Amino acid sequence: MFQGKAISLTRLASGIVELIIDLKDESVNKFNLLTVSELSKALDILEQTSDIKGLLVTSGKDVFVVGADISEFGAAFAAGPEGVINHLATNNRNYNRLEDLPFPSVVAVNGYALGGGFELCLACDYRVASSKAKVGLPETKLGIIPGWGGTVRLPRLAGLETAVEWIASGKENSAADALTARVVDGVVEPEVLRDAALATLQLAIDGKFDYKARRQQKTSPLQLNFIESMMAFETSKAFVGAQAGRNYPAPVAAIKAMQKAADKSRDEALQIEAEAFAKMAQTPIAPALVGIFLNDQLLAKKAKSWEKKSDKKIERAAVLGAGIMGGGIAYQSASRGVPLRMKDVARKGLDVGLAEANKLLTKRVERKKMTPSEMGDVLNRIEPMLSYDGFDDTDIVVEAVVENPEVKRKVLAEVEQAVNADTVLTSNTSTISISWLAEALQRPENFCGMHFFNPVPVMPLVEVIRGEKTSDRAIARTVAYANAMGKKPIVVKDCPGFLVNRVLFPYFAGFSLLVRDGMDYQRIDKVMETWGWPMGPAYLLDVVGLDTAVHAEKVMAKGFPDRMQRDYQSAIEALYEAERLGQKNGKGFYDYQTDKKGKPEKVASDVAVKQVQGVVQGDANDISDEDIIARLMVPMATELMRCLEEGIVESPAEADMALVYGIGFPPFRGGVLRWIDTIGLATFADMAKKFESLGALYTPPASFADQLTNNKKFYG
Repeated sequence: MFQGKAISLTRLASGIVELIIDLKDESVNKFNLLTVSELSKALDILEQTSDIKGLLVTSGKDVFVVGADISEFGAAFAAGPEGVINHLATNNRNYNRLEDLPFPSVVAVNGYALGGGFELCLACDYRVASSKAKVGLPETKLGIIPGWGGTVRLPRLAGLETAVEWIASGKENSAADALTARVVDGVVEPEVLRDAALATLQLAIDGKFDYKARRQQKTSPLQLNFIESMMAFETSKAFVGAQAGRNYPAPVAAIKAMQKAADKSRDEALQIEAEAFAKMAQTPIAPALVGIFLNDQLLAKKAKSWEKKSDKKIERAAVLGAGIMGGGIAYQSASRGVPLRMKDVARKGLDVGLAEANKLLTKRVERKKMTPSEMGDVLNRIEPMLSYDGFDDTDIVVEAVVENPEVKRKVLAEVEQAVNADTVLTSNTSTISISWLAEALQRPENFCGMHFFNPVPVMPLVEVIRGEKTSDRAIARTVAYANAMGKKPIVVKDCPGFLVNRVLFPYFAGFSLLVRDGMDYQRIDKVMETWGWPMGPAYLLDVVGLDTAVHAEKVMAKGFPDRMQRDYQSAIEALYEAERLGQKNGKGFYDYQTDKKGKPEKVASDVAVKQVQGVVQGDANDISDEDIIARLMVPMATELMRCLEEGIVESPAEADMALVYGIGFPPFRGGVLRWIDTIGLATFADMAKKFESLGALYTPPASFADQLTNNKKFYG
C-alpha cells in the first residue's frame, strides 16, 4: 500500500493493515523530519481506504522507536516559540489522526519506546509489549517536556500519579511496571509479541474490546473534581520542585501543563502542552542539556569506533594494587562480566581490596539490584594474588599502586616480564607522565594511561592517555576494556595533569588567589554551589585530599610555571602542613563526622578558619558573587581552550564531557565551552580582561582571540 524510507503499509489477512516503522540506514528508529513526513502520507492512505478493519503498528528493528531526532532540535529551538510549536504541530496532527481512525489500532512494543516513540504508542488504542521492552518519557532530562501528547494522554490513561512520576523523573520503565501502571495492556515473551498484538486487534475488531470507550477516556478532561485536582497538583509541584531544584525547571513545568489542561479536551490540552514545551525550549537549560545528550552520543560513537579496532575482546584483566581504588576497579570489572586478577605485595592489601568489592556488592544486594547468588558470581571473578602466576594469559593490566613515580616504574617493569608480548599495560595515574613511565618498559608501544576517577563505581569517566610511543592497538584495547566496564572513555594526549586535572587545578589556583585576597572560603563554596557545582572548591579539595592536591599542584607548577607557579603560601598548603588532609583524616577546610548512613558529613571548623586566616594577605569581602564565579571559571576555561588548541583533546564535545563526567561540572550549563557560547564570547573576553592583572591564569590563548574576531563559537 505504501513503501517509504521509514514507514511502510502492508495488507494482512482479514482486513488488517500493518504499519511498519523501519528507518533505513539507521540502527534505531527515530522520529526525524523524514519519518514524520512519511507517517503523514501513510495516514492519508489509511483514511482514504474504505475496507480496513484494523491497524497493527510494529517496528522493523530490534527496538521500537527511541524518540524524536534530537539533532534536529537546535534549528527548531532557534526558530523561537512559534517555530517550536510549528515543529511539533505536524506530528501532533499525525497522532490525533492515528487516534481518530475509523477502526481500532494496536501497537506491538518490541524494545525501547521512548519520548515521541512512546507517545505514538499512547495514541494507539491498545499496547502489547515484549517482556524486554522499556518505555518512558525522558524529555525532562533534556530540559523540555513531552511535546507529542505525553502530558495529555498518559494522565488520562494511567492516572495523574503515574504520569507525574514517569514524566518528572524521565526514567525508563520495564514492561512489567508499565503493565502494573495500566500503561500497557499486555506483556508477552518476544517470540509471540506479534501474534499477541494481532489477537488483541482481532478482539477489538470483533467488538469484544471497546476501543471507542478507550479513546473517549484519552480525549476527555481528567476525571478529577476541583479539590482532588488542586491537592494532587499542588502536592506534586512542591515535591518534584524540591527534588529537581531550581536549575532544572522542566519537571515542574510538565506538571503545570498537566494542571492547566486537566479540565480541557485533548486538542485544547495539546495546545497547552505545545506552549509549555516552547517556553522550556527557549531557556538556556534546554539547549545545554540537549547538547550534553548529543555530546554523549559522540563519545559513545568514538569509543565504539576504537573498540572495533581492538585486536581482541577483553576476556581477562588484572589490577596491581588492591587498595580502595584497586578494589573499586576489580568490582567494576567483575560486575560487568570481565574476570580479573587482583595483585598486591601484602595480604593486608588484598583484604582491603576484597573488602571494598564486597562492600559495594553488599549495597547492591541490599537495594535489591542483585541477588546473593549473583554477588557470589561476581566475587568469584576476582582472583586475589600475591604473585604474577598466570599473568601470561592476561589481556590488559591496570597498575593502580601508590602515586609514586619510582614505585610505578618499578612495578610496571616487573609486570612486563610476567605477561605476554601483546598484553597491554596501563597506569591509573592522575599526574605522572605516561611517556616518562614508558621509559622503564621494553615495549612502550603496549603502554598507555587509564585514569579512573574516585569512587570508581560512581564516576563515569576514564581518561585513556596516549604517550609518545603508545600504539593505536594499545589505545583500542584499553578503550574496549573501558567500554566493557560500562565507563565513558575519552582519549587524550600526555601532558602534566592530562586533561581533567590540568583544567581543574587552575580552578583551584583561582580559589587560592581569592582566599589569599581575603575572601571567606565558605562563601566561595556557597556561591559556586548555587551556580550549579555539586560542591564548592574547598569542599571538593577535602574530597580530593589536600595531600593529593599539594602533590598535583607541584606537578602543574613544574609543567606550567608561567600560570601555576605561586609566590605565596596557599590555604591548601597551610592546611596540609597542619596535617589537615580532608575527608581522609576527618579534617580539612571543614571537619567531618559520620551521618546516619555512615557517610562523611561536613561541618564548619573554627580551627581551619584560623589556619586559613594566617595566609590571608588582603580584604576582598566586598567582591560580588559574579566576580567570585569569574575568578574561578576563567582559569578553568582558558586552560581548557589551551588543551583544545594543543590537541590534548580532540573536540569541544569531548573536552566538555570530560569535566561533566570527571568532576561534576553542572550539566544544565552544557559544559565549560558551551557555557562560553551561551554567555557570548565577548562577555567571556570582558570577564577575563577584568582580572588580567592577576596573571597568566586569566589570559585566554591565541586561538580564542581568533574566535572572538570571527565570532566563531565552539559549537556550530
